[in-house]
Amino acid sequence: MQILSAIWNFFATYILQKAPYMVGFLTLVGYCLMGKKWYDTLAGTLKAIIGMLILNVGSGGLTSNFRPILAGLKDRFNLTACVIDPYYGQNAVTAGVEETFGKGFAQVMTLLLIAFIVNILLVRFNKITKCRTLFTTGHVQVQQAATAYWLILFALPALRDNNVALLIVMSVILGAYWAVGSNLTVKPMQELTEGAGFAIAHQQMFGIRLGSWLAEKLFGEKEGKRKVKKVGDLELPGFFSIFNENMVCTAILMTVFFGIIMSIIGKDFFVASGATKESESFVFYVFNTCLQFAVYLAILQLGVRTFVAELTASFQGIADKLLPASVPGVDCAVCYGFGDSNAVTFGFLAGLTGQIVAILTLILIGSPTLIICGFVPVFFDNATIGLVANEKGGLKACLVIPFFSGLIQVFGSALIAGWVGLADYGGYLGMFDWDTVWPLFTVAMRFLGYFGVALVVIVLLAIPQIEYRMDPEGYFLITEDYDAYVEYKEKKKA
Repeated sequence: MQILSAIWNFFATYILQKAPYMVGFLTLVGYCLMGKKWYDTLAGTLKAIIGMLILNVGSGGLTSNFRPILAGLKDRFNLTACVIDPYYGQNAVTAGVEETFGKGFAQVMTLLLIAFIVNILLVRFNKITKCRTLFTTGHVQVQQAATAYWLILFALPALRDNNVALLIVMSVILGAYWAVGSNLTVKPMQELTEGAGFAIAHQQMFGIRLGSWLAEKLFGEKEGKRKVKKVGDLELPGFFSIFNENMVCTAILMTVFFGIIMSIIGKDFFVASGATKESESFVFYVFNTCLQFAVYLAILQLGVRTFVAELTASFQGIADKLLPASVPGVDCAVCYGFGDSNAVTFGFLAGLTGQIVAILTLILIGSPTLIICGFVPVFFDNATIGLVANEKGGLKACLVIPFFSGLIQVFGSALIAGWVGLADYGGYLGMFDWDTVWPLFTVAMRFLGYFGVALVVIVLLAIPQIEYRMDPEGYFLITEDYDAYVEYKEKKKA
């Protein structure tokens, strides 16, 4: 029994919670089920792990590059507030859950395991549930499990003294959210990537589907009208044509935007924080820092190209043998290697503008909860939503929809973090779904009790059923045979 416990603890700690090794494990299982030769299996598994590690370097570099600027804004304008960032949010739960609710943080990992099993079961019986995606991003699962733990303890005080009921309620809601949310991204991702065979399992899954739908309805092509102009269709005159190159576009826009912000913060702060030295040129430091955004974005895209092919190919073995008609749900950064790459930058900047407008509004109205934007929500939410919005509605959609997403992230976080008390501990997860869908869940459970729990679960499980009934013929075809799905859609359109 001790051996089994040690094996499980190792798996939970070093594989389930670490996205690169979870992806590598799935790749290994998939290739084994496909009967691949051992050396092909080994090579594919290593490429999947290394690709995810490269992606993590890019994501981590983008985050660490931006955090000193956030700290500078806080110091320069004397702002002490709630930072919307998954890591700040997780730290806030860790710091406050025992003091606020008299509960330990250790149960979060048990919750994560049971919720993951719920996700697997919903996908395994997808002919009934209509759920087609397995949530594989372990670090995101940990962050979400922590925030869900706090929200449900706040909404249902009676569960604080009943550990079994607490775990059942939380794991069913969270497992259903993982299965249903990632399932919503299947259509946008398959159409964006032309059938690459993955969905998004992150923090803005409802936002991706909503952004794609709004872009198509509000900005998409209409019969008899001219074609929608996408970011990649921009033909800029003269030297403006350099913006057609993704790396150059990112470098220039970041230098202009963050160069101004860093200049306002001033050299003294960055010297005091150890980011640069008094003897070094501040102009060069600002320029080099801004260029790092383009560097880390390029690294991130390299990681995507390295592991996506291996994961999607190997997952076919899992789909055929264990989880039929399913696809893996992966980190949102994976989709940045597809579509118009400059849409990533445009979406990010539009979302950041929305967040800044919302934060200034909170200051002007004297909000009791003040929000400091974190890089993870402002970049990964809005870049992803901008990318899918551009695919369906072009440049206008890529700018307008992420802008409103930025507003929602700040206003939604201020409301929910202030209400449930997480703002007192300095952080909230703050990403799109957790500023929209999860506050609604919390309200329902807080005021309707167990009926609210049932309502949340019923609504979640009804979503894939509704989606299936809207297109029963193409629903599973889009994951099983994308080329056949395209032919089917063309015939249906004709």
